[in-house]
Amino acid sequence: MKLKTFCTEHESFILGTGFIVILLALWESVPLWYTLPKGMALFFTTPSKVAAAFQQLLINGEIEKHFYVSAIAFLAGLGLSIVVGLPLGLLMGRSQTLEALLDPYVTSFNASPRIVWLPLMILWFGIGIWSKIVIVFAGAVFPLLINTYAGVKNVNRVLVNVVRSFGANEWQLMKVVVLPNSLPYIIAGLRLAIGRAILGVVVGEFFGSSQGLGYMIASAATNYKVDVVFVGVAIFMALSVILTLAVKQLESRLASWRPETAKTF
Repeated sequence: MKLKTFCTEHESFILGTGFIVILLALWESVPLWYTLPKGMALFFTTPSKVAAAFQQLLINGEIEKHFYVSAIAFLAGLGLSIVVGLPLGLLMGRSQTLEALLDPYVTSFNASPRIVWLPLMILWFGIGIWSKIVIVFAGAVFPLLINTYAGVKNVNRVLVNVVRSFGANEWQLMKVVVLPNSLPYIIAGLRLAIGRAILGVVVGEFFGSSQGLGYMIASAATNYKVDVVFVGVAIFMALSVILTLAVKQLESRLASWRPETAKTF
């Protein structure tokens, strides 16, 4: 009975973890039941070899060195995108003047592929950490800004008018109505921003860096070290999953802040 209760309470975790374990087991068993061609065998690896490569890189200090550089670019770029994108999205959603001024620029820059700006970023900011921070910021700020803006625009107008009729000023309206009701959009934008920020780290380190996990992946691919490539990919995937789970926990904690009436809109 206790086992059944435990499985019911943690069903999603058990199913997700179990499926990952099954896929890893199938991947590990491929060389046992299928003889790979010589050309393909050079570019194929298994989870056990990836784990061994990770252990070796950990012992040598390579993982720590590259992860530190990537983490700085990621956290600084994502943090800057939150500081800029969240308030700007709120202001654009509430001000028609600001919306008219900034919307064409937001639309055009968001539609432009980030990689076309990469040469200019490297020329302006060099191949150091600042160019990667700017690339991460440019990738992460627009999903958060646009989702926040959409959330503000979709706030129920009747609720806004009711609160305003009681004499609430703009700040009180923002705090009591706009921000709580925009929360699902903001959380969705933050999840998208995390993915774009990780992509920005990888792209920036591929083309304009001599350190970082992206550089490690590119260098390993050049030297046909497939297991090392998968080590870098696995770290980025794990980081993405951990941060997404953290955002979900944040959403659960902030859900009580939202008024019950907002959940019906």
